[in-house]
Amino acid sequence: MKYSYIALILVLLGTSLSQAQNPIITELFTADPAPIVHNGTVYLYTGHDTASVDADNYRMPDWYVFSSTDMVNWKNHGPKLSPEVFSWAEGDAYAAHVTERNGKFYWYVSTFHKKNEDSEGGAAIGVAVSDSPTGPFKDAIGKALIVNQMTTDMPHGWDDIDPAVYIDDDGQAYLFWGNASCKMVKLKDNMIELDGEIEIVELDNFIEGPWIYKRNDLYYLIYAGRGQGAEQIDYATSTSIEGPWEYRGIMAGSAENTFTIHPAVIDYKGQTYFFYHNGTLPTGGSYRRSVTVDYLYFNEDGSIKKVVQTKEGVKPVK
Repeated sequence: MKYSYIALILVLLGTSLSQAQNPIITELFTADPAPIVHNGTVYLYTGHDTASVDADNYRMPDWYVFSSTDMVNWKNHGPKLSPEVFSWAEGDAYAAHVTERNGKFYWYVSTFHKKNEDSEGGAAIGVAVSDSPTGPFKDAIGKALIVNQMTTDMPHGWDDIDPAVYIDDDGQAYLFWGNASCKMVKLKDNMIELDGEIEIVELDNFIEGPWIYKRNDLYYLIYAGRGQGAEQIDYATSTSIEGPWEYRGIMAGSAENTFTIHPAVIDYKGQTYFFYHNGTLPTGGSYRRSVTVDYLYFNEDGSIKKVVQTKEGVKPVK
């Protein structure tokens, strides 16, 4: 009875009973976070790990959407996209990224391509589109945007993964992606066509998962780098999105109980947040990961203070 009375008072005051925690999503295993801010709401796009406890590889059938207005309470909008939406695709729903332009939401995904007249197979990047941040999403072009045969600097067939799009202040859009080497290409205004040649971005210690962030005229290229037995998060900076990039060191150490870690950074209600994943939910691990968020802070010279990975998570904001 006492608890109910306190709960009623908190509701009348507009205060939530929910406690901040990491991981932030606990009802399923999620990975590869890609948040955006739209109309005062954070929309979080994630992969979905469904591998068994003793599995030795990924099983990721679809991508999910969550939303929040306080960074603590997350609404689950359900699975909103899967590789089955793309007629050319086969395989799992690897890391993806969403961006908004001119009222449309473009969901750039990585999966594998069927062997056909357009590709000899291997990893590929596609793009889906919707009029709403929560869908429904459909294949925007009916074919892959990037296929493995378009990039030949790496010998393996899974180097075209982990897309991340950034629209610069002048309106020019850029697509970054890659495994073992980072690639970049300009996109046309329609966001579904390449606008120039693919370039290789020279980065120290790069493995995968690039993310672009800008602060005070300085561009940050944040990515999963090679750590001690597991990935860590490294970063580089530049005064131009096209580089050259100066390596600035380790931004976050390896995530707990998983080999991989995948970065994302947003500003929301006056605070900068760092999203990633770890394997700390019960029965979690490298193939059963969970999205997590902590604060991100900067030094006066623009360098990033090393992220403190916490179990408590971030505090709710109004």
